[in-house]
Amino acid sequence: MRLSIGEARRSECESWLGKGKEILANHDEAVWQPHNPWVIALTVTMATFMEILDTSVANVALPHIAGGLSAGQDESTWVLTSYLVSNAIVLPVSGWISSMIGRKRFYMTCVALFTLSSLLCGLAPTLPLLIIFRVLQGAGGGGLQPSEQAILADTFAPAQRGMAFAIYGMAVVAAPALGPTIGGWITDNYSWRWIFFINVPIGVLSLILTSRLISDPPYLRQKRSAGIKIDYIGFGLLALGLGFLQVVLDKGQREDWFETPYITVFSIVCLLCLVGVVFWELRQKYPIIEIQLFKDRTFRMACFMLFIVGFALYGTTVLLPQFAQTLMGYTAELAGLMLTPGGFCIMVLMPIVGILVSRYDARWLIALGLVILSLSLFYMTHFNLEMDFKTMMIARMFQASGLAFLFVPINTAAYAYLPREKNNAASGLINLARNIGGSVGISFVTTILARRAQFHQAVLVTHLTPQGPGYLSSLQGMAQTLASRGSNILDATQRAYGLLYGTVSRQAAILAYIDNFWLLAVVCLAVAPLVFLMKKPPKGAAAAAH
Repeated sequence: MRLSIGEARRSECESWLGKGKEILANHDEAVWQPHNPWVIALTVTMATFMEILDTSVANVALPHIAGGLSAGQDESTWVLTSYLVSNAIVLPVSGWISSMIGRKRFYMTCVALFTLSSLLCGLAPTLPLLIIFRVLQGAGGGGLQPSEQAILADTFAPAQRGMAFAIYGMAVVAAPALGPTIGGWITDNYSWRWIFFINVPIGVLSLILTSRLISDPPYLRQKRSAGIKIDYIGFGLLALGLGFLQVVLDKGQREDWFETPYITVFSIVCLLCLVGVVFWELRQKYPIIEIQLFKDRTFRMACFMLFIVGFALYGTTVLLPQFAQTLMGYTAELAGLMLTPGGFCIMVLMPIVGILVSRYDARWLIALGLVILSLSLFYMTHFNLEMDFKTMMIARMFQASGLAFLFVPINTAAYAYLPREKNNAASGLINLARNIGGSVGISFVTTILARRAQFHQAVLVTHLTPQGPGYLSSLQGMAQTLASRGSNILDATQRAYGLLYGTVSRQAAILAYIDNFWLLAVVCLAVAPLVFLMKKPPKGAAAAAH
């Protein structure tokens, strides 16, 4: 009798133990974090926002940097290129480095390096030193985004990841929109050096909070203790391939693409290295990047969608301020203010989308975002030289609404069917896809802008013939107006020719901008149906169980 009672109690204990293990498994190991996950999310987002903001802020300050360091405009562009190159190299290998030294240690190293190099950038006395410090800054910044995304994926249960990624998305999408405004204001009112100095207190605060709040998950500590072999060949191929790719994309239009020998050589080396790294990594036991992750259809499509998001986001973030400043006569600060409401629109919508992701199929939200983005770009094809500030601001807010419906669902879907231990590797590839998409987008729109402006100007000039009544009447009217203001007939006629040429150039330029908006709209609309190649992401309880 005693034996049967003991067996019953043991059976009951085993039953409760099994239920406890099941509860812990269903919670997806999110309980290992000893601190509030939302405080952790805000802590890691702080440094990421700082890093992304710094890229767009530097774009606005580039002419001031060139003047302050007695450098040419073309030479100063290496301030941007050097950052992008080192950033692109670190992005995909951040997961591998985190596995080697620990994610918390790697993240804090990146924050410390970014903060210190920002201080050195602000103190740089010459352009070569500034470029060296920007390389270090890009290396530190390259590990922040993937590390934050992996931390969020491990800290939150899958059912809560939508809201977590919404916080991250506000930093990633809003920072490029706010950057021109902040950069323009700082540069106009203080000095270009302060766009680097403002990173220092934020970086120090981020280091203090990270050291107190964040710890590595158990599975990552076990993986680190097992040891990982260093893949030197894979790292070398990847660094050369991505480094040369960024140089080609950033310098291609300025150097007339393949008409310049070094662009051609860099393109060939880039292609050989990137193809080589794929074949090499597939054969390694401890690859530096997890090429095998692309076998998952949902992850593969999520990376492609983020490439398109980066393509459209960074492409239009370059086009709109440039349009406002070169054709509408806005200052850098005013052009930035035109973009700012779009950033606030994203910040308001992101949490709402984070809630929707947990209740509805993420694929439909992504498709909706692409359609809204496409419609906003089609709306921009109606831009003209007589429109006001409000019209441009509303167009940007319309576009921002579409972007808000893209970032959170794509990131949530990307992790849906991946093993937990692959979060580090996946975050590096996801962020690389978005950054490469942004680089390709910027290169694409600048090339199209230059080529189509030449085309439209050549077409418009064919209508300006001495026999044309419109040409003669416009020229005579301008000359008479200038003569009535005190110019002699000869000077007035010469200046009238210049004004007429300026009018043709501006009309050709706005037609080139419209062509860009139209092409971006078509691309976004064309990829919308491809969203449904993803598997249906789990949501709610199903996601937590997964």
